[in-house]
Amino acid sequence: MQHDFQLDVGAIRRRLRANYPDQEVVTMTADGFVRGSYAEVADRVDRLGRVLERLGIERGERVATFAWNSQRHFELYLAIPCYGAVLHTLNIRLFPEQVSYIVGHADDQVIFVDGSLVEPLAKLVAGSDRFDGVRHYVVMGDGDLDALPGALSYEELLDDAGPREYRWPEVPERAAAALCYTSGTTGNPKGVLYSHRSVALHSTAQCLADGMALSSADRVLTIVPMFHVNAWGLPFGAALTGAALLMPSQFLQGEPLARFVQEECATLIAGVPTVLTALLEHVDRNGGDLSSLRGGVCGGAAVPRRLMEGYERHGVQVLQAWGMTETSPLCTVARPPASAHEGEEHWRYRTTVGRTIPWVELKLSEDIDEIMVRGPWIAARYYEDASGDDKFEDGWLRTGDIGQLEDGGFVRITDRAKDLIKSGGEWISSVEVETLLMGHPDVREAAVIAMPDERWSERPLACVALADGSSASTDDLREHLSSGLAKWQVPDAFAFIDEVPKTSVGKFDKKVLRRRLADGELEVRRAEPVS
Repeated sequence: MQHDFQLDVGAIRRRLRANYPDQEVVTMTADGFVRGSYAEVADRVDRLGRVLERLGIERGERVATFAWNSQRHFELYLAIPCYGAVLHTLNIRLFPEQVSYIVGHADDQVIFVDGSLVEPLAKLVAGSDRFDGVRHYVVMGDGDLDALPGALSYEELLDDAGPREYRWPEVPERAAAALCYTSGTTGNPKGVLYSHRSVALHSTAQCLADGMALSSADRVLTIVPMFHVNAWGLPFGAALTGAALLMPSQFLQGEPLARFVQEECATLIAGVPTVLTALLEHVDRNGGDLSSLRGGVCGGAAVPRRLMEGYERHGVQVLQAWGMTETSPLCTVARPPASAHEGEEHWRYRTTVGRTIPWVELKLSEDIDEIMVRGPWIAARYYEDASGDDKFEDGWLRTGDIGQLEDGGFVRITDRAKDLIKSGGEWISSVEVETLLMGHPDVREAAVIAMPDERWSERPLACVALADGSSASTDDLREHLSSGLAKWQVPDAFAFIDEVPKTSVGKFDKKVLRRRLADGELEVRRAEPVS
């Protein structure tokens, strides 16, 4: 066997020109769609190799992006790792102080920025000295070059670099390829450094039938941002297998996404529940053709059964997947067994997070049934940060999710460890209560947090956003919950809110609700106390 064959991003890049030159990446703009063939992308990536060299980037240095999903961002995904530098995608939705911290901690040398994001980046640069180590800013597309110190034009740099092929270095497969930071729900964000080998293996697993089943016949609408866990690895997986990439840029509302699906014949969509909900609601209200879709992948937060059933009405099977920044991220996919193709048994599997894809192993901790995973694309430690070392135990990653293992290795997440509610010495799963609440036809969103209680120590507080025009009462909701919960698990306190606050990646942000509760900003309505 040729054991020295390197599993690197370079092998993925070479397939663009050699195997799929006529495939395309399509970027949505305010004026329509911009297309580039994979052969053209490969030529521009060669130019980028020379650009990075002329900018003085050394092997192993971090090169950042501050950008939406687009062809240019895809080009950087391939060029930076193949050059031997580290692709560092900055999450544009983090708080300013978090972005500044990340840039300083990563020691970014260059930041490539979308023209539409120059102004917010310029404000960050002006407000923090943590950008002092950045040597160059490169603006992609139309943007004010004068807003950033010494900014350069992306297209001018590519024009100056010339059209010939670049002599790429040999990069060891265990060298660093990409760097992503967690969203920092507690403390500072933490960096996860992915190797070329982990990217290659993760991309291969995406192409498996029990993964995302990517193939060259696919046209993947990559709604999940490229600044969030490398868009779940889809740009690399698509390049590996020759699937077309459909990039929505900043146009993430229901109407443009529906138009993108219909006009570009998307076959697969991937995104978080909030965005897929917006797409579904637009199509349900205004019409739209989703018939080209063979399916979808949804993750980042618990996927409501109601959302999956809504897509089934349009003939689209949206599968729940689970992972995290520390796992590259794909660990499980809720693809039901062939024997459970309909009825409640089918939905029992669909409402889990699925079973592990090949090469990922999973177990539950002995103390609180915390999900632990290991595998070739699972982090072994954080990047230059020992404060999270307690999450890594004897070669396993403690994920922070509490779960149950069901028949056939299917995993059901019952809560986050930090979100469990201990009432009278018994645990209440906030996720279980939320899932039942969001099954009520009048509930649009719901998040459950612990509320201090003199008698029981903690009780669940249900923070509920009702659907437009709904007038459901606390009694209505409690009666609905009593069908699936023990009496003592049913919340006796409710707060009706306009919407559940979200994190930068679209997850429910319970720490905001906890702070609002502590500050007396939530109007709490109490029902009869638990007896």
